Amino acid sequence: MNATTVEVALGARTYPIWIGAGLLGDPARWRTAIGGRHVLVVTNETIAPLYLQRVQAGLDGFTHSALVLPDGEAHKTLASGGVVFDALARLGASRDATLLALGGGVIGDLAGFAAACWMRGIDFVQMPTTLLAMVDSSVGGKTGVNLPAGKNLVGAFHQPRAVVADTATLATLPPREYRAGLAEVVKYGAIGDAAFFGWLEAHAGALNARDEAALVEAIATSCRHKAGVVARDEHEHGERALLNFGHTFGHALETATGYGHLLHGEAVAIGMVLAAQLSADLGLAPREDAARLERLLVALGLPVAPPPNDPERLLALMRLDKKNLSGRLRLILWRGIGRAGIVPDVDEDAIRRSLAAG
Repeated sequence: MNATTVEVALGARTYPIWIGAGLLGDPARWRTAIGGRHVLVVTNETIAPLYLQRVQAGLDGFTHSALVLPDGEAHKTLASGGVVFDALARLGASRDATLLALGGGVIGDLAGFAAACWMRGIDFVQMPTTLLAMVDSSVGGKTGVNLPAGKNLVGAFHQPRAVVADTATLATLPPREYRAGLAEVVKYGAIGDAAFFGWLEAHAGALNARDEAALVEAIATSCRHKAGVVARDEHEHGERALLNFGHTFGHALETATGYGHLLHGEAVAIGMVLAAQLSADLGLAPREDAARLERLLVALGLPVAPPPNDPERLLALMRLDKKNLSGRLRLILWRGIGRAGIVPDVDEDAIRRSLAAG
């Protein structure tokens, strides 16, 4: 079965990202990433009826079981992590066990976090079934769970053994979730690849139509960008923070509105527009570039304005962001399309005005 392959290279460690249609039904490929005899498939109640049987059919010869969790960001919690640990215990999973994370970003983050913790670290394989997970959360080893105080405040860096991005799963993705994934695709052009940003503008119609060739190109290009950044800064000491363009605003919006009200990609789309507008307000970037970003996101069916909000509440949530140092706000802003950077000590009054104007 044909697949486009992107390699993530972390010194002596490497792992593949396989991209193509029908890969979940190609166990000869992904079984190579399973080292021991115990396998736990972690999925959710939406994905299980669609793809769980297909994956389990490829597990002959392994001692395996499946855990089906409720769907949604609201379930990415420490309590859900405990449910995964209990399932591993029932399976008798030892240190050579493997977790298969079959689902979107919530399942990938949660299963990866459980894999990082079980017996101080076991293997896992990402099997993303959403566009957002394929281009972002399944790549790079960030795992974690949410707290009421904020998103992803508890987690670990734990790299997968492989990523199996079966593009055929995107055919069953609801339109809103599909569009949310496009926000993370746009991010890669916005932060470091003006040519890719232009390609997205030219191919917005094909992406909206879920054209297979356009999708593979967009996913592979996004994964190459992320793989390169992760290889240079695995634990987010510098450059990797640029991947959070729009996320500080977005995470605050997700928390303030209640997990699930805004999809992650929707919040990121709004956050990127707010970050671009703030960059223009601070004299860092042309205002026309912010307008161009907004037009592309609108063309892809994404929201660009925040819901009614309390700027002080959002600012308090932004202060909890993991990129901040010693209580000082550090934001990912830009100098225009393809030129993002870390800006320390951003004036809070300017942020308040941006939030109020949005």
